[in-house]
Amino acid sequence: MERLRHLLYDFLTSIGVSNTVASYLNMLVLLIGLLIVLFIIDFVIRKILLRIFSNIAERSKSNFDDILVKNKVFRNVAHVIPLIIAIEFVPTVFSDFPYWEYVIEVILLISGIVLTLWVVRSFLNSLKDYFKTLPRLKDKPIDSYIQVFMIFAWIIGVFSAVAIVTGLSFGKFLTSLGAVSAIIILVFKDTILGFVASIQVSINDMVRIGDWITFEKYGADGDVIEINLATVKVQNFDKTITTIPTYALISDSFKNWRGMMTSGGRRIKRSLSIKLNSVSYLSKNQIDSLKNITLISDYLSDRENDINTFNSENNVDKSILINGRNLTNLGVFRKYIETYIENHSAINKEMTIMVRQLAPTSQGIPLEIYAFSSDKRWQNYEYIMADIFDHIIAAVSYFELELFELPNNSNFNS
Repeated sequence: MERLRHLLYDFLTSIGVSNTVASYLNMLVLLIGLLIVLFIIDFVIRKILLRIFSNIAERSKSNFDDILVKNKVFRNVAHVIPLIIAIEFVPTVFSDFPYWEYVIEVILLISGIVLTLWVVRSFLNSLKDYFKTLPRLKDKPIDSYIQVFMIFAWIIGVFSAVAIVTGLSFGKFLTSLGAVSAIIILVFKDTILGFVASIQVSINDMVRIGDWITFEKYGADGDVIEINLATVKVQNFDKTITTIPTYALISDSFKNWRGMMTSGGRRIKRSLSIKLNSVSYLSKNQIDSLKNITLISDYLSDRENDINTFNSENNVDKSILINGRNLTNLGVFRKYIETYIENHSAINKEMTIMVRQLAPTSQGIPLEIYAFSSDKRWQNYEYIMADIFDHIIAAVSYFELELFELPNNSNFNS
């Protein structure tokens, strides 16, 4: 290149071109020639690398090389060689123009930093995509870690570029940043908090991609679809997307339904309010009538025998029902509900099944059903719960009980 520059310069001066014009023309011709050569080299190397690694990716059993090709890692690497050649020959092209030589070298060095960052980014994106294909890492916040590495890479890249422009060594430039470290921390506060939160979330296994979470503060109720350095994206059940700051997962309270999803059932916890004045003792005739209900016929017979035996042994005066031991319509109804749920095909029999009476309120006596459906899918769960309560509500009248409801216009019709 140096010899070619001298030959071209001598040719221009020999045909009567002034020295100044000859220098400009010499630089321009060499620059155009260098650009053409660089373009050709870049094109050839890019095609060769892509052809080689595409063939390797097709034959390889691993999908990692396919991901590298998809994320253009080799395409970006191919640009490195032309850049090195350009840096090597720029001093020769601009040897007569020291100022422009310095400017172009700075531009090329900064371009080298940017190209390096592109290579690093495409490689990290490839790692991210590959890790997401691994079953044991599929639900981990891989995006957060990749973003942390990219932030560090960009910080080093920016610092290197500024050091090149200012003419300072990288070490001296970092030393001079001590005075503005507080400002840097302030600017990257959310990033630092997000980074710490991502590590804690991962180590403590608080949230995974695919978990159903409820975060009332942010109006989130749905599945986690992405966890990155700054935000957690939740797709709500109405298909809207809620964005939550990552650090909010460790600073605020939220509900993760994973325990329910991995357990044997989904909880049913709902109550009916029974009118207080509808609760009463059962007479002999009422008990005999209720024995026709298959689910509790044996129970009523056994209980009736036990109660009669007790009352006889203790000479209880049964002319008034309140004396001695008695059955109540509410107690028998409670037993009926419990037996019905225990025999329901959609209820998990290995988990808690309970029908309990809560403290009376101004709206009656709450009778709470506590059980777990075997099917945890939302739609099926709601169907099972509705099926149970449809039956129970319809069965209330058989026990001469009434459900509480607020008065409406029909209650006042004469």
